Amino acid sequence: MLADWENHKIRNWIALILGVFLIAISVNWVYDPAGMVTGGVTGLGISIKYLSGKFLPAEIPVWLTNLAFNLPLLILAWKLLGREFIVRTLVATGLLSFFIYLIPYLPVFEGDPLLACVFGGVIAGAGMGLVLATMSTTGGTDVLCMLLHIKLKHISVPRLLNFVDGLVVVTGVFVFGINKALYAIISVYIVSKVSDGIMDGMKFAKMAYIISEHYEEIAGRILSELDRGVTGLNATGMYSNQDKKVLFCVVSKKEMVKVLEIAHRLDPQVFVIVSDVREVMGEGFIEYKQ
Repeated sequence: MLADWENHKIRNWIALILGVFLIAISVNWVYDPAGMVTGGVTGLGISIKYLSGKFLPAEIPVWLTNLAFNLPLLILAWKLLGREFIVRTLVATGLLSFFIYLIPYLPVFEGDPLLACVFGGVIAGAGMGLVLATMSTTGGTDVLCMLLHIKLKHISVPRLLNFVDGLVVVTGVFVFGINKALYAIISVYIVSKVSDGIMDGMKFAKMAYIISEHYEEIAGRILSELDRGVTGLNATGMYSNQDKKVLFCVVSKKEMVKVLEIAHRLDPQVFVIVSDVREVMGEGFIEYKQ
């Protein structure tokens, strides 16, 4: 169990680092060169970089804006939102600024805003999905809205986040024009869909109800061959009015193929109901962490 826990922590840190790296790529290769403000502190940083370059002797880089806005928020949130959450968020914020600083500015989709908004959304969405799957954030407006929610309990965090990010996107309208702002909105939608898909893909499982007279043999095989738990539920067949045992088990998508093979091999007349499970927490799956 200790080894599994350590492996789980290592996987989480790898996912967090990779996710932040992808977000930084989307900023330096897509959004910043294309002038797309997609919300968040990085979006605000893109506007500030452009305006500072226009009215000041030197541009204020996005990585510096990210640090300058996030550090006060994280210090304020340290006592209010919990140490473990803030530690992970602090690491993610620092890594994001570091990667934005390190990764070269490369206008990959210069002159093609449609490709920029689509591929930027895919890259940023994949990165955001990996970060959120580790129960972390990259700070910025996420932390700001969590802090605001403490005072504005009647407004949910997602609604506050939509409002704040919407204000950031509006700044992009005045800085870069309406066309780029509209492309940015398309990209925000793609980010949300891709990140949701990444998180669901990491948490998805399959659930099976197995009805068979050979339930003991089937349960034994699932336990021994897949090392997965099986629960026997008491039921009554309404047609025969006889007591039955229904097996209930939750396994990964790949393992469900083996479950069906075991059930059919031991009972060709077996009746199985299979459905998707959106999220599973517990032994053998994702551990819940506050």
